[in-house]
Amino acid sequence: MKIKTREKDNIVILDLEGNIDIDASNFVETIGWVLDNRGKDIICNFEEVNLVDYVGISIIAVAYKNILNHKGRIKLYGLPAHVKNLFSVVGLDRVFEYYLTEEQAINGIKEEEKISDILKEQLRRKFKRIPANIKIEFKRKLSDTELFFKGRIINLSAIGAFMVCEHTFALNDLLDVKIHLSLAQKALETEAKVVWISDEQVQPQDFPGMGLEFCGITSERQKRIIEFVDKNLTHSA
Repeated sequence: MKIKTREKDNIVILDLEGNIDIDASNFVETIGWVLDNRGKDIICNFEEVNLVDYVGISIIAVAYKNILNHKGRIKLYGLPAHVKNLFSVVGLDRVFEYYLTEEQAINGIKEEEKISDILKEQLRRKFKRIPANIKIEFKRKLSDTELFFKGRIINLSAIGAFMVCEHTFALNDLLDVKIHLSLAQKALETEAKVVWISDEQVQPQDFPGMGLEFCGITSERQKRIIEFVDKNLTHSA
């Protein structure tokens, strides 16, 4: 498969030509290169794609997972009818948004970006973040043999925390965590996903460390964190 890379409105567009099959590993490689060097918003032009087989579907799925891991966005346009039918059979029509034209795909990314910015701002306003000095214990989820490691939360909100610790895990790893908000209360237990690993060059004072996003946290436990944050907000300021 041939891939031509170009850019428009800070969005990388990949013009695909040929077959997405067992010989299309360059699709995954190109997506990875774009994410590392050019940007996180990608549009794929399928107008010149002749065939997508079931191996090709797997290749597309690997590339899509890589984009998600980089918190990127992908849109497709110009899909031939037989590709749309295959996507429908395997359920990818519920995963990808595809458009008739390049302009529509670009507008789709821009609109999603606006919505994302609005939601992020709403989250920032709703869930205040404070500096902290809180003990935390953590281990990989579903690990029966692994002991809890210890760290210290230095930044906390109701949706996540940043902690400094000697032991770190990989991005997207799921952890079981115990947060010791108060000596008088039992540790708050929840799940968390690793969404950031501190960089020694960028954050030397916070290295090694991890940014966590709370997953599946109950409303009662989240309320407990919010109350803790609100209580300490004025003092922190």
